[in-house]
Amino acid sequence: MKLQGTLGRLALVAALALCGVVAAFATISPVDDAQPPPRTLLTENVPLRLDAMRLPEPQWYIREERLQRGDTLAGLASRLGIEETAARQLVRARAFAALRPGYSVIAEVGADGSPRYLSFLTPHDTLVRIEPEGSGFRVTSERLELHTRVVMKAGVVSSSLFAATDSAGVPDSIAGQLADIFGGDIDFHRDLRKGDRFSVIYEVREFDGRPLRAGPVLAAEFLGQGGVYRAIRFGNGYYTPQGKNLRKAFLRSPLEFSRVSSGFGMRLHPFLQSWRAHKGIDYAAPVGTRVRAVADAVVEYAGPKGGYGNVVILRHQGQYSTVYAHLSRIAVHRGARVAQNDTIGFVGQTGWATGPHLHYEFRVAGQARNPFSVALPSALPLPQAQIAAFRVQAAAMLGDLNLLESSSLALLD
Repeated sequence: MKLQGTLGRLALVAALALCGVVAAFATISPVDDAQPPPRTLLTENVPLRLDAMRLPEPQWYIREERLQRGDTLAGLASRLGIEETAARQLVRARAFAALRPGYSVIAEVGADGSPRYLSFLTPHDTLVRIEPEGSGFRVTSERLELHTRVVMKAGVVSSSLFAATDSAGVPDSIAGQLADIFGGDIDFHRDLRKGDRFSVIYEVREFDGRPLRAGPVLAAEFLGQGGVYRAIRFGNGYYTPQGKNLRKAFLRSPLEFSRVSSGFGMRLHPFLQSWRAHKGIDYAAPVGTRVRAVADAVVEYAGPKGGYGNVVILRHQGQYSTVYAHLSRIAVHRGARVAQNDTIGFVGQTGWATGPHLHYEFRVAGQARNPFSVALPSALPLPQAQIAAFRVQAAAMLGDLNLLESSSLALLD
C-alpha cells in the first residue's frame, strides 16, 4: 500500500511537471505582432436563385448603321431596328434629306421598334439630330467644334480581320479601310492565317471627349504569310514606303468579307449535276450582302439573264470586263458610270443557284480568267515632284509603326 501511495504521488508530480513544461513553453514562445491571429474558415451551403439575379430586358438599344451607295432609306431604317410604320413616317417627313452615302447613323430604338432619336455627322462637322414630335419628327442641326485625336492600335488575327479588329478595339469603319487599302495585294478570303498581325494609325474626331467619327487611316502594316505590307497615306491615296501606289486598277474580290464556295476550273455543276468548266468564283454570303465594283467602269448590262439570274456586267478600260450574277437586287442601270468600290447590287439566289451566293467572273478580251492568278495592273505612282514631301511624312509614320510593332510583340511575349 505504501509502495502504491508512493507511486501515485510520483505520477501526480510527473503529471504536474509535464503540465508545467507545456505551460512554460506556451508562455515563453515569442509572439510575432505582425502575424494575424489564427482564423477558422466556416463554410455554409447557400441556395442560389438564378431567377432573382436575372437582369431586366433593356427597353432601349443603341444601333449604328452606314448608308451604302445604292442603299434605300427604308432598308437603312430596317437595319437600325425601326419598325415599319415609323420608318415610313421618317421617309415621308424627309428627315433624312441631308443624309448621303457613307454617313453613319446612330439611333436609340425601343424594344418595340420605336425610335427615340437618330443622329448623323456630316463631313462639315454638322450634327443632324432627328426626334419624334407629335405625329411626325423634328430635325435639328448643330455645328460642332470637333477635336482630332490620333489613335494607334495593333492586333493578332485568330479567325477573321473583323474579329481581330474588334478584339483590339478598332472601329469597323477602320477595319473596312484596312481591307480596301491592302485589298489589291491580300485576298482576305483566302490569304488570312491565324497569327497574322496588323498595326494601324488612324484619326478619331471627338466632341466633348466622345468619339463621333473614325478615320482616315494614316498608316498601316499587315504581317502575314505573304510577307510584310505597309501603307502610308499621302493626299487622298495610299502608297508603299517607296512611293508605289497601293491602289490597284482592280480589287481582288467583289465582296469585302466572305468565303469561296467554288473555285475556278472544272467542277460538278450543283444545279445541272454534270461536269462543266466553272468560269468564275463563287462567294457564299447571306442574301443582301453588298456587292462592289472591282474597278472603275461603265455598266454594260443590268437585268435578268437566264441561269445567271439578276446580273450586272461592267466594262472596264482596255479589254477587261467583270460579271456579277445571282443578285437579289441590282443597284445600277445600264450606261451608268461606277467607281471602284461602289455598290452595284446585293447577294441573292436568283437564276440557277442552289443557295445564296455571288458568282463572279473576270474576263480579258471576252475570255474568262482566274481572278486569283491574273496579274492586275497598278494605279499611277506618285509624281516625281511630290516624292520629297512624301518621304518626310512617311519617315514619321514608319517610326510610329515600328514603335507600335515593337510594343505589340512585347505584349505577345
